[in-house]
Amino acid sequence: MRTIDAHHHVWDLGVRDQGWLDGAGLAPLRRDFAMADLAPEAAASGVDATVVVQTVAVEGETPELLALAEADDLVAGVVGWTDLTSPRVADALAGLRELPGGAHLVGIRHQVQGESDPRWLLRPDVARGMRALADAGLVHDLVVLPHQLPAAAEAAAAHPDLVFVLDHLGKPPVADGSPEPWAGWIRRLAGLPNTVCKLSGLVTEARWDDWTVEDLRPFADTALEAFGPGRTMFGSDWPVCLLAASYGRVVDTARELTAFLTASEREAVFGGTAARVYGI
Repeated sequence: MRTIDAHHHVWDLGVRDQGWLDGAGLAPLRRDFAMADLAPEAAASGVDATVVVQTVAVEGETPELLALAEADDLVAGVVGWTDLTSPRVADALAGLRELPGGAHLVGIRHQVQGESDPRWLLRPDVARGMRALADAGLVHDLVVLPHQLPAAAEAAAAHPDLVFVLDHLGKPPVADGSPEPWAGWIRRLAGLPNTVCKLSGLVTEARWDDWTVEDLRPFADTALEAFGPGRTMFGSDWPVCLLAASYGRVVDTARELTAFLTASEREAVFGGTAARVYGI
């Protein structure tokens, strides 16, 4: 079984600005990050394949990521972006599939966390986009804040033929150490069979310079119990994770958090789930 890092990013600030990097404390990320930077880190941690995920809501980025996947054997899949509210979303998805590397497109993501409407996922135009994703055989990666989880559950219930992959466990309040009400909302989402979660992004929800594995454990345990290993996949969230931990420490932490699982369950979390859900 391959070990798959199901969530990371790359960017070249000379090609495209990443406006979100202007946020407080993000200065260490304001440089280029390429596959050449990730490859030795992945090899040292025993990672055999990755899924690269979009960072900005512009049409030009996804074709670049697809071309990257075509050229780099480490990249097995691309979660890109297209405007889910567009009446031509089905045509846009078909067009992406026709590009170099288009066969690597496995899903689409929108930064719902940045939408002021907590029920954005339930808008009629978004629902039309969700149907197009399902028809195309793609998944929808969810990047939401905890208060948006109820709408995510409603959306997943309304589209049982579409798989929803929850990035970063819905960004739980690790630094506060208070699982509720996040935990209840996670259980509600996990109660739907077409949902999957990523064991990713926890270190940057903790106190960046002062966290331990035990700080993360209540949140990882809640997700693993709710979704089960067969619907959980590991992701590093590199290079964002570097704000709080090295790539190797993130991988080692995930392995420690899942050490109580059986060997077959760990294989699911670290490769099997991503391979099945993303078709890689």
